[in-house]
Amino acid sequence: MSRFFLNERESLVNDAIEGVMLSSPYANLVRLDIDPAIRVIARSDWDKSRVAVISGGGAGHEPAHVGFVGKGMLTAAVCGDLFASPSVDAVLNAIVAVTGDRGCLLVVKNYTGDRLNFGLAAEKARSRGLKVEMVIVGDDIALPENNQPRGIGGTVLVHKIAGHAAEQGRSLGEVKAAAQNACDNIFSLGVALRGCSLPEGEDDESRIHDGQVELGPGIHGEPGASILKTRNSATIVDEIVKRLCKKAGKTARLAVMVNNLGGTSELEMGMIVAEIARSPLHAQIDFLIGPATMVSSLDMKGFSLSVIRLDNAMTEALQACVQAPGWRQLVPFAPALTRKAQAVRDNLEVKPSANAKTASVVKKITGTLISLKSALNALDAKVGDGDTGTTFALGARDIAKLLDEKKLPLNDPGALLALVGERLATVMGGSSGVLMSIFFTAAGQKLAKGDGVADALLAGLAQMKRYGGAQPGDRTLIDALQPALEVMKKHDLNAAARAAQKGADATAQMKKANVGRSSYIGSDKLTGVNDPGAVAVAEVFAALAKGQNVGAKE
Repeated sequence: MSRFFLNERESLVNDAIEGVMLSSPYANLVRLDIDPAIRVIARSDWDKSRVAVISGGGAGHEPAHVGFVGKGMLTAAVCGDLFASPSVDAVLNAIVAVTGDRGCLLVVKNYTGDRLNFGLAAEKARSRGLKVEMVIVGDDIALPENNQPRGIGGTVLVHKIAGHAAEQGRSLGEVKAAAQNACDNIFSLGVALRGCSLPEGEDDESRIHDGQVELGPGIHGEPGASILKTRNSATIVDEIVKRLCKKAGKTARLAVMVNNLGGTSELEMGMIVAEIARSPLHAQIDFLIGPATMVSSLDMKGFSLSVIRLDNAMTEALQACVQAPGWRQLVPFAPALTRKAQAVRDNLEVKPSANAKTASVVKKITGTLISLKSALNALDAKVGDGDTGTTFALGARDIAKLLDEKKLPLNDPGALLALVGERLATVMGGSSGVLMSIFFTAAGQKLAKGDGVADALLAGLAQMKRYGGAQPGDRTLIDALQPALEVMKKHDLNAAARAAQKGADATAQMKKANVGRSSYIGSDKLTGVNDPGAVAVAEVFAALAKGQNVGAKE
C-alpha cells in the first residue's frame, strides 16, 4: 500500500524540485535548462568569482540537496532520481556551468554510485582545464569496523563549512581543507522504528517488530546495523549518545544536529531534544541545530544525531548567515528556563477521613479505568482521536494516588465528589476532564444537601448534559450512564450494570454522533464500534456489581 501523494512517478522529482524553488524565501534558485534528464539547481546570483561548492545525490533526502543551495552554502546541487546518484553527465554539466578560474569543490556522500559518478565527472572536468577537488563524507558510525562509512546527516554540516569558506573568497585548497577538517570531526548515528515508503511500492511492515527499533539505518531505507529491543526514548538516546561520545571524545566542545528522517512528529522530536539535555552529552554541547528535517529518508519514522567537534573557525562558519531555505540557524545550548508562578485554582478545604466500604468502591472504579487504558484507546482510535483510555486513566491514577496517601474525605460523600470534581478538572485533558468535573461537582453539591447517591449522580448528569450538549442517542457515555443511574434508584446495582452494558452496546448501531470527535466521522466508520466512553461506564458498573452490592443510599 503506497503512502504517497502522487501524480506520475516519472515526474515526482521534477515536481518536488519546482516546489522547493517556488517556496524558497530568497528567490535565488535557478534550474539550468540543459537536458530533461539533467537536474541541476544553482544560485541565480552566482558570478564565478569564488570557488564553487557542488553537492548532490539521489532524491528522497529533502531538503537535501536543493534546499542547501544559496549564498553561504552550495553553489549548485545535482539531483538524481529517487535514491539514485545523478549521472556523470549531470555532474559534469553542473561543474562546467558554475566553475570559474577559482575552481570547484565537490562534496560527495560515501556511497559507491556517488563516488563513481562524481569522481568520473571530476576527471572529465579536469581534462577540460577546470580545477576540481573532491571530499568524501563518511560520518556514519553505525558500523565502527567499516572502512567505508556512509555519508548521512552530517553531510549538511560539511556543506555549511565549505560554503562559508568559499563565500569568504578563500582558495580552492583552503576550501577543501576546511571541508576535510569538517569531515574528520563529524560523527552521526540514526535510529528508526519504521522504514520508508516508496512510491507505488509495498511497505515492509515486518522488518521492525513491535517494541524494537533499528540502530544505524541507511538513508536509502537500508536495514539498520543492529536492533534495540526498546522504544523508550531515554534508552535510545543514551545508546546513541554513548557511541557518539566514544568517537568525539569526552572533552570536545560540540554542536549537535538533531535530524528528522522524515516521518517523526514534532512532538517526538521535541522529546528527543529533552532527552539529549538529560544525557551525559549535555555538558559538552555549545550549540544545537534543529530539531529539523535536514537529510531525510522519505517518510522514515526515525531520527539521527550528528555531532561536530568545534574550534573557533568551525564555530564561525556554522554561525554565519546563509540564504538557503533548508538550513537551520544554530541555537546556543542552555537549560530550559522555569519561573515560579502561583497556581490559580479553587482549593477545597477537605478533611481526610476513613471509610472502608467507600475506599473499596473508589479503588475498584480507579483500578478498572486504569486497566482499560489500552482497550479504550484502541476503540477511540477508530472513532475519535485515540486518547479516551489515556484521559480516563490520568484522572483515575490521580484519585488512586490520593486514596493511597489517605488524603480523601471517604466518610463525607459530598466532599469526596467535590474533591474528585476539582482534581479531574486539573489532571484530565480536553473536554472529558471538564465534563466529568461538572458531573462530580454538581453531584457532590446534591449529596452535601442530603440527596441520595443515585439522585445526586442524576443531578450531576443533568448538569453535564446541559453544558456539554449531549443527550441519549448522541453516541456518548451518556447512553450508558443515564440508564444505569436511573436503574440505580431502585437500589439494584446488578440491574444498573446490565442497563449500562445495554446502552454501551447500542452505541455500536448508532450511525451518527452529534457531539464530540466522533461527530466528524462518517457513519461507515462508526457502525459496529462501541463508543469508548460508554464502554468505560459499562465496565465500571460491571466491576462494582461484581464486587459488592452498593445501594443508592450508600
